[in-house]
Amino acid sequence: MKYFKYVRMFLAGLMLVGITALLLDCTGVLRHWLGWAPKLQLLPAILAFNAVTVIAVLLVTVLIGRIYCSLVCPLGIFQDVLIWMHKVWPSRRKFRYRKPLPWLRYTVLVLFVVMMVFGLNSLAVLIAPYSAYARMVEGFMSPGVLRVVAIATLVLMVGFTLFGRLWCNTVCPVGTLLGLVAKHRIFGIRIDASKCVGCHQCERGCKCGCIDIDGGCKVDDSRCVDCWNCLSKCKFDAISIASKTSSTSQTSNTSNTSKASDIDPSRRAFVATGLAVGAATALHAQEQKMDGGLAVLLDKSVPKRQVPLRPFGAMSQKNFESRCTACQLCVSQCPEKVLRPSTDLGSFLQPQMAYDQGYCRMACTRCSEVCPAGAIQPVTREQKTAISIGLAVTLHDNCISAQGVNCGSCARHCPAQAITMVESGGKTLPVVNENKCTGCGACEYYCPARPMTAIYVEGRQQHAAI
Repeated sequence: MKYFKYVRMFLAGLMLVGITALLLDCTGVLRHWLGWAPKLQLLPAILAFNAVTVIAVLLVTVLIGRIYCSLVCPLGIFQDVLIWMHKVWPSRRKFRYRKPLPWLRYTVLVLFVVMMVFGLNSLAVLIAPYSAYARMVEGFMSPGVLRVVAIATLVLMVGFTLFGRLWCNTVCPVGTLLGLVAKHRIFGIRIDASKCVGCHQCERGCKCGCIDIDGGCKVDDSRCVDCWNCLSKCKFDAISIASKTSSTSQTSNTSNTSKASDIDPSRRAFVATGLAVGAATALHAQEQKMDGGLAVLLDKSVPKRQVPLRPFGAMSQKNFESRCTACQLCVSQCPEKVLRPSTDLGSFLQPQMAYDQGYCRMACTRCSEVCPAGAIQPVTREQKTAISIGLAVTLHDNCISAQGVNCGSCARHCPAQAITMVESGGKTLPVVNENKCTGCGACEYYCPARPMTAIYVEGRQQHAAI
C-alpha cells in the first residue's frame, strides 16, 4: 500500500502536464489528444450537464474519498508541487493537525452557489480550482489584466501552501462539496492505535492537517485528499486503507508530543520574494507600432459594442455567461487571437471577441471543440456558416470610399458576400445584407479607415440562423 502514493503521483503528474500543455498549445494539435482532460473537471462538467463525469466523481468520492483533488484537479496537483518545493527550502516544512473551519468552508460554498444561481458566476469562478489554474497558465502568456490575475493567483497559492492544503479545505467550493460526500466514504485512511507509538510522523507529513494523533488517532475524512503521504511516513504499519467497519482503537496509547513549529521568517521571505517577482513581471513596456521605423501607425478605434461578441456555438449571451468559467482554454486555442478576456465587471475574464488582430474564419471550430463547460456548444464548419453572432454596422462618415477613394475592402473580404458597394449621392458606400451577415469580423479587420473604423460588428443577444 505504501507504493499507492507513487502511483498517484505519477498519474497526477500526467494530468497536470497534459492540461498545462493543452493550455500552452497555440497550434491546436493537442486538443485531439488531450481535449478530454478539462472535461473531467467537476464544475465544468456540472455546467455542461455532463452527468457521466459528475456521477463518476461522486461515486469514486463515496468509495475512497477526495482522490479527485489530488489526482484530477490541476490546482490541487499544482499545490502539491509547491509543497514538494518547500522541502528543498532551507527550513523543511512540517505540518501539524489543524482544527477544521466548517463555518468558513460552508459560508464560502453557500456564497459561491448563490452567485452562480443569480448570474454572478464571472465573479464566483475566480475561486473555482480548474479555472483558476487555467487562467494562471494562460495569463503568464498574455498581457494586461489576465497577467495580473495570473501573478496574483500564483502568489496566493504560494502563500496558502505554506500551510499545506489550506486552500482546498477552507476556500475551494469543489473541495468543500466533495468533503461533504467524503464524510461518508467507504474506504479511507485508518490508524490502528494499538500499533501507533506517537511519533507524529504521519501528522507532520499530512498536507491537509487532518490527522489527529493526540485526539485519538483520528482522520478527518472530509478534509483528507488521499495523497497517502501518511502511508509512507509510518514505519510501524499502524496506518492502512480500510473500510469504516474495520476495528481500530479510538484511544491513543501515547502521550502528547510537541507540535510543529510556527512558520519561520524564511517562509515569509519566500512569500515576499514571490510578491516582488510578480510585481516586476507585471510591469512591461508598451511598444509603438512603426511604419518602416519612420512614422507611427495609428491604431484603429472601434465604437464600444452595446452587446459583446460571443463565439459561434455560444447560442446566446445568457447561455454563455451562465456557463463560462473563464478558464481561457478557448482563448489559448484561438489561432487568430480573436478571443480576449473581458474586463467588464459583469463578465469579468469571460472571453469576448475583438477583430483588431484577425477575424473569425469559417473553417475554424477549435473553441467549440475544447470548451468543457458547454458555454460554447460544438459546431461543424457547415453549421458555423449558417449562424449569425452579430451584424456589421457601417459608419459612412468615416468611409474612405465616401471621400472619392476606390476602396471596397470590406466587400471584397466578406466571406458571406453580405456587403455590396452601392452608388448613393455621387458616393460609393458599403451596404450590409442583414440576412447574410454572420458577424465574423472580416470587414472590420480589413477596413483601412483610421483612426475610427468605417465598419464594425455589433453582437447579438441571441445568435440567429441565416
